[in-house]
Amino acid sequence: MSEPERRPRPRAFRLDGDKTVTTPRPQQAGPDGDAARRTVAQVIESDEDAFEREVRELTQGFAGDEAAVEAAQIGGLLRRFVLSWSGVFWSALGGLVSLAAGLWLWNLVEDLFLHSAILGGVGLALAVALGVAALALAAREIYAVARQNRIAKLHVALGEARAGDDAKAAKARIGELCRLYQNRADMARARATVLEFSTKIIDGRDLVDLAERNLVAPLDEQARREIATAAKRVSIVTTVSPRAILDVIFVAGQAIMLMRRISEIYGGRPGLFGFFKLARSVGAHLAITGGLAVGDSVLQQVVGHGIAARLSAKLGEGVLNGLLTARVGLSAMAVCRPMPFGAEKTPGVVDVAPFLFGDKSKSQAPAA
Repeated sequence: MSEPERRPRPRAFRLDGDKTVTTPRPQQAGPDGDAARRTVAQVIESDEDAFEREVRELTQGFAGDEAAVEAAQIGGLLRRFVLSWSGVFWSALGGLVSLAAGLWLWNLVEDLFLHSAILGGVGLALAVALGVAALALAAREIYAVARQNRIAKLHVALGEARAGDDAKAAKARIGELCRLYQNRADMARARATVLEFSTKIIDGRDLVDLAERNLVAPLDEQARREIATAAKRVSIVTTVSPRAILDVIFVAGQAIMLMRRISEIYGGRPGLFGFFKLARSVGAHLAITGGLAVGDSVLQQVVGHGIAARLSAKLGEGVLNGLLTARVGLSAMAVCRPMPFGAEKTPGVVDVAPFLFGDKSKSQAPAA
């Protein structure tokens, strides 16, 4: 056979889904003179997309953390307690107390009118002022709860838009995020930047990441400073406090103030009932993720404080209380944040309170 005949002839390919099938090609007759032709099909397997594999690896841990946050939000901020037995109990109790207070106030005004018309007029004016103030407080509570629910729903929606790389949903949710902070002058430049990028970027995941870096990352820094300050204050005060009951009261008060402050940083502004729902979400997050689950390296650092605990039991107590305060702050940060951690790394106790482990480099970095 001559050289030109040995060269492979051009062949056509047919696409069949993810498989590429060649056209049937006849085989040459074998040495035994058999001239039968057999069909040969070659299947070319597609290679795995490296970028898709990288995204999948990066989102595996994110999905687990986000599931815990969403479960905590559903158990607290997004919980419709009116339909539960506890909701019926507290609603009925509140209605009875309101009726009793209204009846007592009505009788009081009537008695004042029996004694004097002037006293009755003053009492009636005060009762009207009390009613107006009560309505204003109720409206503010309803608005605060609705705002917290809005942030929690936005958190879930942005997480779904980023996970699904949905550009349309990402643009809509980013616009809602910008409207959430439209009254904050310190975020005007970041809002303008994100809105400008939303008209140019067509990738949903990248748009959500840009919004996180420009809008939410500065708020994260403020929340970290609040957590570090509260943890340091708790560790110092409980170390020098002479009574255990004072330690309990101070730690509880700092935890309440810290949760409220973090919610305000992210735009929540909880009232009385809003704070109860927030505390329920934070408690659920702590229960899901583990109150003392601060990582192996952190546990090793805590064990290292055994020497300090031998020198002073109160010193070890102060370190432990500081750790618990920082853990409460991190849970509040995860629950109150308007979007999941994606482009930014999820902070740990070592990141927000390195001074509890003797790490001077991290604690002095922000000051520099």
